[in-house]
Amino acid sequence: MSSLRSDLRLAWELTRGSDRGEWWRVALTAAGAALATGFALAAVALASLRGSYRVPVAAGLLDEPGTRSGVIVGLLLLLVPVLGFLGQCARIGAVHRDRRLAGLRLAGATPWQVRRIAALETGPACLLGSAVATGFSVLLLLRQWDRPTALAWVGIALVAAAVPVLGAVAGALALRRVVASPLGWVRRVGQRNGRGPGLLFLAGILLVAVVALLAVATTSTPAANRPNGGPPLQLMGMVLAVGAGAVWLSGATAKATGRLLAVRARSAATLIAAERLRDDPWSAARTHAAVLLVTVAGTGFLGIRQVLSDVVHSGRNLSASTSYYTTGLDLTGAAIAVAFAITLSGLAVGTAESLATRRRGLAAQAAAGVPRTVLGRALLLETALPLAPAMLLSGLGGTAIGAWYALLAGRPVPWVIALAPVAVYAACLLAAATSLPLLRRSVRPGELRYA
Repeated sequence: MSSLRSDLRLAWELTRGSDRGEWWRVALTAAGAALATGFALAAVALASLRGSYRVPVAAGLLDEPGTRSGVIVGLLLLLVPVLGFLGQCARIGAVHRDRRLAGLRLAGATPWQVRRIAALETGPACLLGSAVATGFSVLLLLRQWDRPTALAWVGIALVAAAVPVLGAVAGALALRRVVASPLGWVRRVGQRNGRGPGLLFLAGILLVAVVALLAVATTSTPAANRPNGGPPLQLMGMVLAVGAGAVWLSGATAKATGRLLAVRARSAATLIAAERLRDDPWSAARTHAAVLLVTVAGTGFLGIRQVLSDVVHSGRNLSASTSYYTTGLDLTGAAIAVAFAITLSGLAVGTAESLATRRRGLAAQAAAGVPRTVLGRALLLETALPLAPAMLLSGLGGTAIGAWYALLAGRPVPWVIALAPVAVYAACLLAAATSLPLLRRSVRPGELRYA
């Protein structure tokens, strides 16, 4: 216990003595943990309901097990963009944290002690976010539900404890190379392929998918599973399959694009972007993974919404009131909008962190005479080049989902949804452009003093 207390004190001193970037990492990590806890607690509260239950919100969508399971799946899928956001937050100040922990390793700290310090640097931030989200969620739950079941309280306790633990484990895994080879920061002995964080993100997606499937299986009635539960599960499977393909394509395309443009580049900005993509191609996959998944879901939903809106407004073959269906469409659209906002935030954070990590190299390029406008164009090209083909695949996948649903309903295919990926692509470029003001600070000659 005394050893744990001393490691916790050391982790706190390391964090307190760091620059502002470290505190940004703590604040953003706490915000991401709060979002993850809130979504998970909402799913747990709904999953604790058994059978038909009168819920005074959402116009009756939460009353029956079949539609309730669909809402649970939607809440769990919201964890995917949150995972991407937390992954970007974990990279803030990664170089400085790696070096100081490597210094502890060289000073005689054991591998287990370094892992524990790394976990304690991330775990408290997740604990803070989880505690705040749990407090607000419990107050809201008690206001809407007079007597929550024991199963609901157990689920709340498990989620509140699991989020900080998973955050601490992820923080320790992110620095596993420092523990194994602290001299790697002085003498590189091998080229890193960068796939580890991307594979960790895909593992998180797979975990969310498995939990969502279990939620549907345990909360839906057999009747709901047969005629109505199949299409939602098929849609979720198509979204995850196309999204995983887009993630892989993003990394593969970044590598191929970097190699091709490094030879055929005709401008300085293109050459700089190509060398960056060739050096770390899977950084694009890590950054764009959640964006591509949200694009698939959003494009498909636009087609489904158009079809369902036509059916609802026609007023034929409806088994419930119009507000029942319109509320469901509105809630789904709001969930996708929230996911899109989270992914754009993660993209902006990732681009800003890329600038902060490379500020010495950028300062050296500026000192050598490279104009700042050229460096700015190169920064945007690093996002635009690998994202374009992956966004095309995501748009085609989402359009196919919308067209498939329209054909099942016997309605014309709303091809206007194909414009959604174009809007998403433009929004991603704007999110990346938000880091351009930081470029002026990154290329200051003073940064060369620490090279």
